[in-house]
Formats: sequence, structure tokens, C-alpha cells
Amino acid sequence: MLKLGEAITRKRKLILVVAVLLLIPSVLGMIATRINYDVLSYLPDDIQTIKGQDILLDDFGKGGFAMVMVDGMNQKDVSALKSKFEDVDHVDSVIWYDSIVDSSVPLEMVPGDVYKKFNSGDTTLMAVFFDEGTSADGSLEAVAKIRQIGGKQCFVSSMTAFVEDLKELAEKEEPIYVGLAVLLCCIILAIFMDSWMIPVVFMAGIGMAILYNLGSNFFLGQVSYITKALSAVLQLGVTMDYSIFLWHSYEEQRQDPSKDKNAAMAQAISNTFASITGSSITTVAGFLAMCFMTFTLGRDLGIVMAKGVIFGVLGCITILPSLILTFEKAIEKTHHKNITPKFDKLSAKITKKPGIFAVIFIVLLVPALFGYTHTSVYYNLDKSVPQTLPFAVANEKLGDEFDMNTTHMLLVDADMEKKDVDDMMSDIDKVDGVKYTMGLESALGPAVPDEILPGEVGSIVNLPVDNVEFGRIAAGNGKQVIIQGLREAESGMVYEEYNSKQHEILTGVVTRIDPRNGSVALRIGTGAEATDAILTAGEQVKGETLVEGQRIKVYLVDVRRQSRGPQVVISRTHPGLVKRLFELEVPEIYDGTVEIRSIAREAGSRTKMAVWSNDANVDPIGACVGPRGQRVNNIVEELRGEKIDIIKYSDDPAEYIAAALAPADVVEVRMAEDGSKACRVIVPDDQLSLAIGKEGQNARLAARLVGYKIDIKPKSYKDEE
Repeated sequence: MLKLGEAITRKRKLILVVAVLLLIPSVLGMIATRINYDVLSYLPDDIQTIKGQDILLDDFGKGGFAMVMVDGMNQKDVSALKSKFEDVDHVDSVIWYDSIVDSSVPLEMVPGDVYKKFNSGDTTLMAVFFDEGTSADGSLEAVAKIRQIGGKQCFVSSMTAFVEDLKELAEKEEPIYVGLAVLLCCIILAIFMDSWMIPVVFMAGIGMAILYNLGSNFFLGQVSYITKALSAVLQLGVTMDYSIFLWHSYEEQRQDPSKDKNAAMAQAISNTFASITGSSITTVAGFLAMCFMTFTLGRDLGIVMAKGVIFGVLGCITILPSLILTFEKAIEKTHHKNITPKFDKLSAKITKKPGIFAVIFIVLLVPALFGYTHTSVYYNLDKSVPQTLPFAVANEKLGDEFDMNTTHMLLVDADMEKKDVDDMMSDIDKVDGVKYTMGLESALGPAVPDEILPGEVGSIVNLPVDNVEFGRIAAGNGKQVIIQGLREAESGMVYEEYNSKQHEILTGVVTRIDPRNGSVALRIGTGAEATDAILTAGEQVKGETLVEGQRIKVYLVDVRRQSRGPQVVISRTHPGLVKRLFELEVPEIYDGTVEIRSIAREAGSRTKMAVWSNDANVDPIGACVGPRGQRVNNIVEELRGEKIDIIKYSDDPAEYIAAALAPADVVEVRMAEDGSKACRVIVPDDQLSLAIGKEGQNARLAARLVGYKIDIKPKSYKDEE
């Protein structure tokens, strides 16, 4: 090996030129290497997850799926948004409320909880299915596009969304932690080595080897994002020892006065190669052992790191010596005293009494083994990422609004008896952690025949009828059918009329009050287009007294078909009623100059509303209040004295929260350090009760308005801290 060392020292300039030139294809190869974010592709084909996904793709044309929540949209806008989602590349289908229950299905045939499974307050839920796997590139691109289309009102929760966020996070942070690793290594080397220049030389040599390794990944076709994220730092740590060994060997050889620098380096290369060969071979073998993992991500990482060690060794005995000799003068000029502590005394004690130290380490094995066997391992990956990621925010919202966190697809053999399927679903519902299972039967109920299901869920069967001669009875039946058809057509016209008025304010006349349950029947409209609506006790303002013949304004929540005509679902407690009343009363809101960003309401008692102006010259609060409070007073009168707090919306959460707690003054708002939607608010001692409100109403409404958990403390509490 001495001859090899001598050849390297002689050809050091050529070696450096070749090394620099090789960086060009390496960088190009690194850029061209495909990064695989589909973790499932590394799982064996015979496990249940992969089998299920293959069946979904092959038999149903569906791969991954995502739960998409949309805030603050009426049904028309949601339906339009659904259509936009369906047009996104790699989106196979979108399932929403109207996909399962067609408008033609009579309400009495539909279970009452179907609507609730897709809607919670102002939030509606969709299931989006992709035509590629959970973590495939197409699915990730579809999630990004859905988020772009939906904007701030859209929240996407799924493993696909998690991988998309993880991809962006890895791409953003990888240069940071690689740079941090290099910086820390340079600092440590500069302190414990005898030259300030040595760390730069080491990093240059190792950096080239890392780039060669990453560039050669091109020949593998692709690498996982995990491999990409870890390989550079791992290679830096694994191969650093080789460089240190070469330098120390070179320094030892320079102590021999008979040797010049070239001879010293040649001998150092020979010694280093002989010493690190065994170490590097065992390291390569250890990484290659990962190739035998059933989870083939190990093979991906193992091959890349094995290459990294080989490139590291080659760089250590060729590039690094060339760099040291080339920059020898700079290294000598930056020479400083070595501050590495001496361990002579400790080593002497160990050699004198090896038995004592052997016993100590054997004893230490006991707590070590105990700790190893009792260390809990977590598999909840979403808890290992920042909770500010869009996926984490969406997952939390899914839990808050729909009491769900994850969703799974369960595939059942088509030959399985319906009773067995029902029994299986019932057993699954009893499993701890399962909220509910939903299939076609459980969603619609047994009363809904298949032939009236929407095209996305069932199929409509058309049967041809031949012309025949009918008798008197048959003719009479035909007449009834025609009359019924006309009635249904008329009902359909009324339905379409009111369906177009969803989320609007209607005026109705109280026709009857049911003394048993307190429900109020209203007649909405006049003439043939009039219809009946029921204002249930739960949708009435607490304490409000209604009498027959009274005209009242109501909020149209939904329109449903019934055999006796459309059923109009109305409310007096819905926050949308307040919003629409302000739109009618305030021209600036109607024309879009002033926006209502959020509403929190406890009907009959108090409402908080956040407003924002798109025109700097328009005061949003003043516009809503009106001259001498006329506008807001008209609305308060309509709501029978309900108090209304109008605050200015702010993009600054702290400022927004402080405003929401009005009329109380706020000293300070401390946002949660972990990035969660929580805060602590400090108020003057004499305004603590005002901030909390009667029975906690003010704090409760403020929290709902801003979407944060608010912990209110007096100023004296802050002073005690």
C-alpha cells in the first residue's frame, strides 16, 4: 500500500481536478434521482394493507382517500366545490351527503343520523378517493391541489395529507439540519484539532464523497425520502473517524526527520488504509444486512449507506491527502495548541485493575437491560411532527367536529351473506376506539330500495312497457297515477323554489303550536307555492313566546322531499340567521365591503360577531352599528332583545382574542408555545368576572368565535409567576 500512497501524493493535483469534475455528474444525478414518498411501496405484497390497496385499485379504481372538511359554506357552494374537487387530476370520486341520499329519496325513508355524519354546525365533511395509492405521487399532488382550491376554509385529514406535509417539511428542513451538522462538526474539530483550517479540509473531502454517493443513487432509480433525509448526516458521522485517523497518522510520520511531507503522507495513507479496511468492511456488512429486511425500506437505506462508506474510504485515502498537501501552508499558519485532555492516568488505572472495571460494566448491564426492555415504543407518527402542520390542524378539527381521528376502508367478500356483514359491523362497533362503521345499509337503512339510489351509489333500473288495451279498473288506476304524477311535479317545482333559497331568511306565519312538544307550524309563501315548515322546540329561541297568526323571520337550513311535499327545515337559533339579518340591514356587508368572518351565538342571550373591512376607509364596526346604533338595534329588536357584541377581526391571534373578550380589558395574551390553538389571557383583577361572564358565557362565546381554548387569569396571578 506504500506504493499506492506514493502515487497518490505525486498525482495529488490530478486527483483534485478529477474529484472536482466528478462533482458535475454527481450533482446532476442527485437532482435526477426520484424521491419516493410512498412508504407503502416498501411493504411486502402479502400483508393485509397492501392486499386491500391492490383490491381497491384493481377492482374499484380507487387507492388512497382523504377526509376533507369545509367551513362556512352553504350547500350550493359545497356542491360546487365538490365538482371542482372531482375535476382534480388523480381524484377518482368525491362522496358527500348528496352522493348517498339523492334528493328524490323521501325523508321518512332516510335515517336521521345520515346528515349528521356529514355535517356538524357550519362544517361539512367529504370523502375524496384517489386513483393511486395512499402515498403515490399523484395522490400527493391531488391533496396539494385540493388545498389550493379550498383555501383557508378547507381542511384535509388523511395519511396522504400527512405524507404531503411530511414531504414539504423534509424538503424545507433537510438543508438546515445538514448545515447544522456540518457547523457543529467544524466547531468541535477546530477546538480539539491543532489547526483551524483542518475542519474546512475535512468537510471538503467528506462533502465530495457524500455528493458522489447521492449522485450515484441515480442508478438505483429512486430512493425513499427517509433515505434522502438521513444518508448525508449518517455518512458524515460514519466516515469522519477515517479522516481523523489519517490526520493523526500523518502528524506522527512528520515527527520522523528522515521523511518529508510527501513520504510522511504516503506512509500515513498506507497505515490508514490497512487500519480502516477491516472497520469499513464490517460497517458495510452491517448496512448490507439491512437488505434482508422484509420491510424493503431497510434495503433502500442499507445500499445507500454501504455505498457511502465505500466512497468515504476512497475519499479518505485519495482526496483528503491531496487536500492536506495542497493546503499545507494554510494549515500550518492556522496552527493552535491542542486542548484535547490527556487520559494517561485513566488508562493506567484501567490496565492495572481491569477486573474492577469489568465488574462495573457488567453490573451496569442490569439497569441497561431493564431500561431497554421497558422502553415504550410509539407508532403514532402524527404526534412526532409539528402540530401546526395542515394535516395536524385538520386531524384536530376532525376530532373536535365529528369525534373522529382516523378512517379506514374495510373490504368484504361479495359472497358474504348480508346478515354476516351486519353482525361483523356490529361487532366492530363494539371495539374500543371505534366510533362507528358505515356501509350502504347502515347509512340509508333497509327501507330505501336500491333502485332509487343515486348513480354514484346504486343504479336506476328502466323497464320497457309494451302498449296494451287496459280495462276500466286499469284505466282508473292509470288516472290516479297521472294525478299523482302531476302532484309530484308540482311538489318538485316547490322543492326547487325553496331549494334555491337555502341559507336565506324567510318570513312565515305561525299557523299552529303543538302543546305536546312545543313545535311551531309555519306557513311560508302564498298560493300554490306555499309550503308548511316546522320550527322544532330545539330550533326556537329560549324564552321567546310565539302566538298563532304572528309573522316571524326564520333561517332556511335545508329542504327535503316528502311524500306530502317538500319539508323546509328552519331555525331561529342558527348563527346564519344573525349573519343574514346583518346582510339585509347593512349595505356594506351586502356589497362585500365589510365581511363577517365569524359568529358565535347563544340564541336568546348573546351573540359575538367578528367583522372585517376590505376598504381601509370603512370602519366595519361602525358600519354594522349604524348611525346612533340604528342598524344593530333593528336586529336586536328582531331577535327579541338578544345582545350582540361586534368586534374587529384580526389576523393576529393575540389581538383577535383580546378583542373577542370585550367588554373586558385584556392586559396580555400568551399563545401556547407548542403551537396548539390554546392561550392564556391576563386581565385586571377587577375585570376577571367580566371577562368570564355570567356562567362563563363571555369566555365561552369568545373561545368559539376565535377557535382557541382560552384560559383566563387575573393580573395578580401573572405577578406571582
